[in-house]
Amino acid sequence: MPDGGYTAAAGGAACGDLVRLTVSLDRAGAAIGDAGFDASGCGAAIAAGSATVALVRGRGLLDAARVGWREIDAELGGLIPSKRHAAQLAADALHRALGAAARHASLPAAADRTLVAMSGGVDSAVAAMLVAERGEAVACTLELWSDPENDGESSCCSAEAVRGARELAHRLGMAHLSIDLREEFRAGVVDGWLEGHAAGLTPNPCIRCNGNVRLDAMIELASRLGAGALATGHYARIEREGPLPLLRTAADTAKDQSYVLSGLSPESLSRLRFPLGELHKPQVRELASRAGLAVAGRRDSQDLCFLAGTGRQAFLERHGRLPRRPGPILTGDGRVLGEHAGAHLYTVGQRHGLGIATGEPVYVLSTDAASNTVTVGVREELRAERIAVRDLVLHQAGGAVDGLRLRAHGRRLDCRIAEPLAAGRHAGAEVELLADAERTAPGQLACLYSGELVVGHGTIVR
Repeated sequence: MPDGGYTAAAGGAACGDLVRLTVSLDRAGAAIGDAGFDASGCGAAIAAGSATVALVRGRGLLDAARVGWREIDAELGGLIPSKRHAAQLAADALHRALGAAARHASLPAAADRTLVAMSGGVDSAVAAMLVAERGEAVACTLELWSDPENDGESSCCSAEAVRGARELAHRLGMAHLSIDLREEFRAGVVDGWLEGHAAGLTPNPCIRCNGNVRLDAMIELASRLGAGALATGHYARIEREGPLPLLRTAADTAKDQSYVLSGLSPESLSRLRFPLGELHKPQVRELASRAGLAVAGRRDSQDLCFLAGTGRQAFLERHGRLPRRPGPILTGDGRVLGEHAGAHLYTVGQRHGLGIATGEPVYVLSTDAASNTVTVGVREELRAERIAVRDLVLHQAGGAVDGLRLRAHGRRLDCRIAEPLAAGRHAGAEVELLADAERTAPGQLACLYSGELVVGHGTIVR
């Protein structure tokens, strides 16, 4: 095993085979200077580790990132089907090691090179195809969460998803790197989500993930790989006219993702590309179908990635130490209507799952973690004329704000900021709605618009 290298392993108790690979970079930080391995288990696993080292030693980093299990299998002369898992284990170990090395690489800049975030779904696959039509596309997938209770096939960021994305990238002829961000994701996203629920809030982890963890890490990786930009499969556009780039809503308003991207700084937006911004979802599926991609008909992921395959309550109990804590369901005047399983499991505006029978539909109006109470009422009681936000960020003066969105796919509400504010950061503000709307849960993001442009955001308070 070379000194000063980057080591990763794949396999273990489940199959009895383990392959561990180490790669080191040359002095320029652009190629595999040396590689080594050790393995245990069947002879095929040992042979696959040896073949992998032979394949990548001395090759450029991106060239090595095109090596997958099929190349390893071919190097061995073709394994019988029951032994091909050995080549897959070696490929998994290799790409984890290459991903660690890539975060310390130093490739010369290439004007036509773009890093593409690839999840293994149809949107990122088509985005990568469109980028490759104009230059060199290098695919990257992040491993963000690993939980034995989760269904890996349902999660867009599990080890299984990483393997699927790598297969897709290699099929398209692209180098692929997988980056392990599990520690950063836990600290920067999941811990805050758990703390928010413990405090009686309903935080939106996707905002923090896109704005502070996932995309920023890939922009940094793009710089390491000599890529001028990072492309993703999000449905959004960027307005580059003016002093700073600003996020703009997608052409496909039904798929628009400007809300979940609103935490991105203008500096990050300057490095980002959204190839699907002018397309509609049926067009994207048609492009994938014409290219013969198996993901053309794959359904979109709907749940939070770390909740895939498990329920919110079970996750909060296991990872947040927030067990069931029965308490009263109250009306606004204090009458007890029933019992809930824990105030942290409910969110403002929720109607289903209350477990109480009344003469008319009731909705959660508020929750209180300290007293462990849930207060409910009729829908009209959710109406609000103003929304208070904290930690407000404005990219333009507050007078430009004319729209507000309170949910990722919620309708755009006409509004204005009640006081004159300059562009910049503010402790808080009140947003005045020009027509009554239903308020949403504290802890959620309020995304502020000027026409189609995202010009600010803040966190909703009680």
